[in-house]
This record gives sequence, structure tokens and C-alpha cells, in this order.
Amino acid sequence: MCMVQDGDKVLLINRPESKGIPGYIAPGGKVDFPESIVDAAIREVKEETGLQVKDIVFKGLDEFCDPTQSLRYMVFNYLATSFEGELLAQPPEGELLWVHKDEALNLPMQSWFKRRFPLFFRPGTFEYHFLWDKENEVTLAETMKEYEVV
Repeated sequence: MCMVQDGDKVLLINRPESKGIPGYIAPGGKVDFPESIVDAAIREVKEETGLQVKDIVFKGLDEFCDPTQSLRYMVFNYLATSFEGELLAQPPEGELLWVHKDEALNLPMQSWFKRRFPLFFRPGTFEYHFLWDKENEVTLAETMKEYEVV
């Protein structure tokens, strides 16, 4: 996932229900083997928005584990503060919206993204680990850490 920031605004995608994970979210997607994680983030922003991001910084890691399925899902989070290009006229993942970052949390979005959103703009990095029971839709355990810049 890569949050694109332009001054006080951020670029969000309003994903429709038909795409899964409905609501506003930052661009992102899957890593194509053997590309690097950061190259995947840059590629996904380009594919979903038309923008070529630069000055990309690693912000943190989210990890979701479901022990009933032996599943581990990891999200590497980045912040891009400069870019080139124009927004796509017909973005593939949903409507693109530049929104003031102080107003973004008023938009409909998944609770996990809402919790993560402010962390993109704090100094340092973060690491979240959630043990999740998907069948019962309940969090069994969580570890959340923030690391300051030293």
C-alpha cells in the first residue's frame, strides 16, 4: 500500500463493493514474483492512479494471521510525497479523490485502514500484528508497536 501525499492532501480510491474492501483506501495490491516489495508498491500506484511516485518511504507493516487457515497476510505500507503524471480518466479500482488529510477520516473506509491512516504521517515506522479468526470475524490477539526515528 502506498499513500500518495501532495501537501495537505492525499489521494484515495473509492473502491466499490464489487471490488471487495469497499470504501476509501490508498492504492496498493499484490507483489508479482520476483519483483521487490517497493517496486510492487510503485507499480500498483501507477496501475491504479496513473501517477509515477518518487521519494517513497517505508512507513510500516501490518500482518494478519488466521490460524484456522494457516494464513499470513502482510501489508507493507509506504508514503510517497512526490510524483509525476496525470490521474487516470478511468481508474480500474474505483474513483480517485484528492482529499485534505484532516478530512479523510470522515469518509467511509474499513476500520483497519482508518486505524492505520494517521500512522502514515507520523515520524518513524509502525508494526501491527493481528491474530484473526475469519470464520467468527473476531480478533483473537493484537500487537501494535510504533518506532520513533532516532
